[in-house]
Amino acid sequence: MAKMYYEKDCDISYLDGKKIAIIGYGSQGHAHALNLKDSGCDVCVGLRQGSKNWANAEKAGLQVKTIEEAAQWGDIVMILINDEVQADVYKKSIAPYMTEGKALAFAHGFNIRYQQIVPPKGVDVFMAAPKGPGHTVRSTYVNGKGVPCLVAVEQNATGDAYKIALAYIVGIGGARAGVMETTFHDETETDLFGEQAVLCGGVVELMKCGFETLVEAGYEPENAYFECIHEMKLIIDLINKGGVAAMNYSISDTAEFGEYVSGPRVLPYEETKKNMKAVLNDIQDGTFAGRWIAENKSFGRTFFNSKRAQLAKHQMEIVGEELRRNMIWGGDKDLDTASN
Repeated sequence: MAKMYYEKDCDISYLDGKKIAIIGYGSQGHAHALNLKDSGCDVCVGLRQGSKNWANAEKAGLQVKTIEEAAQWGDIVMILINDEVQADVYKKSIAPYMTEGKALAFAHGFNIRYQQIVPPKGVDVFMAAPKGPGHTVRSTYVNGKGVPCLVAVEQNATGDAYKIALAYIVGIGGARAGVMETTFHDETETDLFGEQAVLCGGVVELMKCGFETLVEAGYEPENAYFECIHEMKLIIDLINKGGVAAMNYSISDTAEFGEYVSGPRVLPYEETKKNMKAVLNDIQDGTFAGRWIAENKSFGRTFFNSKRAQLAKHQMEIVGEELRRNMIWGGDKDLDTASN
């Protein structure tokens, strides 16, 4: 069984006297920086000169520096920019300042696992990975709760890397919910698989197919959106609270019977498992990583951008935007309240 840690097992005092540089101010970056600041830590945000987020971070009461300045200033440098740009930014703006005794931190292991970033021997390398979007990391912290986190140490140069990593997770609120010990290798591969096969790739394709099937059968698109997309959150919230059994307890027996007789028709078990194993194999042997790196470096994101543009034009997205605008919460697009 995986080793778990909670607040009683962690000591935030390991961050005392340490300066924490958060590189990036996106979904995870803003959450880590603000949560650490509210936990009493010495934090700055590192951004490229001219970044649109510079003013946003300053407005939130954070000190902001260039990436180079932040990397030089920080004792702990947490990289929270997109996976595909981390290696270039690290080599150009961070690596020269990673001196012995410092810590290099990540919230996802992609660039360590696929050796796009190779840290120097004398620094700690750890992972503090919330198992939820950054906006949820922030909103749950503000509400006195937290998002479960993974902790991993790739290099323990100082001998205190685990203690520092756990202290960091206390600072962002993760230890309130629980911290599971893992490795960079396992976190990267399971995270990529979960995103691709289930959480993002699988769920989006399932919702899209359901929406299209109802619309093509002559039902109103708005009805199809409610049944196949809007209610997804309501169902997942029940599962998140008490497992599939809690969801089945809450829904009707008719719905539960339909789960048993129709679920395997929509997702034939053996065929789906075979396809999932192929996805996992591509992650394990580096095929997916190579394709994603090439998509960014060699192909100008042509496939990625075309798919994003195609999705924006899909009827379920257009109908959904209109429905959400006219619901009781109106035009609220604040992702920090998405899990409330």
